[in-house]
Amino acid sequence: MKLDKDLVREILLAVEASKNDPKKGIDLVLKNRSSQEISYHVLLLTEAGFVLSQDAAYLANAVSIWQPTRLTYKGHEFLDTIRDREVWRLTKAGVEKAGGVSLAVMLEIGKACGKQVLKDRLGIELP
Repeated sequence: MKLDKDLVREILLAVEASKNDPKKGIDLVLKNRSSQEISYHVLLLTEAGFVLSQDAAYLANAVSIWQPTRLTYKGHEFLDTIRDREVWRLTKAGVEKAGGVSLAVMLEIGKACGKQVLKDRLGIELP
C-alpha cells in the first residue's frame, strides 16, 4: 500500500479532535477510506513517532487493526506545521517534486514551507 499524504493529515486532524481517553483506542471512521487504509497509515504514523497506537486485533478476530490513542509531541508539531491549507499545498508540491520522501522529511519540508508562508504574510523571516 502506498503512503497517502492526505490520509496522514486526515488521521492527525481526527486524532487531535477526538475526545477519547488517551488510554483507549480511537475508532477512526473517515469518509471514503477503508479501515485497512486507515489502520496501515496509523501504523506508519506510529513508526514515525507521530501517534501512539494499539493493535485492536482482539476486537477484530485476530486481524490487526491499528487504532491511534493520541498524538505525540512530534505529532502535534507535524500537525501544527501542516494545518494551514496553503502550507499543506506547498508541502505536498515539494514532496512530489522531490519524488516522494519519508514522513520525517515531509515534516522538514512542511516547516520550510510554513516559514515561507509566514514570511509572505507577515513580512518577517524566521531562522
